[in-house]
Amino acid sequence: MIAKTLFGFEEILAQELKRLGAQSVKIGVRNVSFVGDLGFMYKANLGLRMAIKILKPIDSFIIANETDLYNKIKKLPWENYLSETGTLAVDSTVHSTVFNHSQYIALKTKDAIVDRFRERTQSRPSVDLKYPDLRINIHIDRERCSVSLDSSGMSLHKRGYRSATNIAPINEVLAAGLVLQSGWNGQCDFFDPMCGSGTILIEAAMIAANIPPNINRKEFAFERWNDWDPDLYQSIQESLLKKVREVPVKIYGCDKAPSAIRKAVENIKDANLEEFITVTEDNFFKSEKTTEGHLHLLFNPPYGERLDIDAEVFYKQIGDTLKTSYPDSEAWFITSNLEAIKSVGLRPSRKIKVFNAKLEARLLKYEIYAGSKKAKHQGFEN
Repeated sequence: MIAKTLFGFEEILAQELKRLGAQSVKIGVRNVSFVGDLGFMYKANLGLRMAIKILKPIDSFIIANETDLYNKIKKLPWENYLSETGTLAVDSTVHSTVFNHSQYIALKTKDAIVDRFRERTQSRPSVDLKYPDLRINIHIDRERCSVSLDSSGMSLHKRGYRSATNIAPINEVLAAGLVLQSGWNGQCDFFDPMCGSGTILIEAAMIAANIPPNINRKEFAFERWNDWDPDLYQSIQESLLKKVREVPVKIYGCDKAPSAIRKAVENIKDANLEEFITVTEDNFFKSEKTTEGHLHLLFNPPYGERLDIDAEVFYKQIGDTLKTSYPDSEAWFITSNLEAIKSVGLRPSRKIKVFNAKLEARLLKYEIYAGSKKAKHQGFEN
């Protein structure tokens, strides 16, 4: 099988797969391939935080042109996966000089499947782009065509808990990836000072409590497959839920916008995480550290892309607030405004390249020391 992910998170996904029990794990670009049985496919969809899709390859071949593609797709035993009264959808990605239109490739694939059924049964499946019985993935890399069944359906970043969003919501898979990249796993208090609709907090709480990320999903594509085994699925689900653990630390967030806090409260409730997360209406720039011991901050401040801010002033305020009000803290944030980073006035101890949608961004780490260490170690930039 193949688990697709976001750029830069392949290594974390590979580690997740190994922990779940996958065999033959191999890292690619934006994907990780692995071996597992039917039950593991269910487990991967339920339990992987960094996966966007779980694909099950059924064939791979060399093609020379569109006619070649049509003929080879038509030869595959589609009746093993779909009935003539069923519905299908085809997604395609194309990296080739010979084939340059992904929608046309999807159309030719659909035609080949439909024609095979029509010739054999005088009946044919119909297209349903939203909720098909079978979602097919075609990937063309130069002349190599890979045909897979999409076991996930809707992207796995759609966890099922986020009914309310703010103006610039962060993708759930990216949010989980940032938490994991930052190295936090529930060993100290966690704070998101610009929490928006609560996505980073929710993903952090699920990581700390070891809650399967997609436990709130209404449906996976494999539930419509011919080999769907609800009893096996239920046993996999129960085995994952048995590993849920207590969270001994505080996970909390704030936002200065009342509307954002309302949305965060709603999403936290939908994720059944009210006992783990606290959110309040507050302005980070007027706040100070309230917890004892080491604090882990992770946040997604405005970049100036969709929200109108004076980036230099805003990022200087971030740095000033961290320096004066958050001793003994480790602060991480993501930004695509690479120029504004200079205004923070602190030297990041780590810079990790990531993408937020199509924006190239950096995940930055700032260490804020307490007491006498501050003068000795704090990296101030002139």
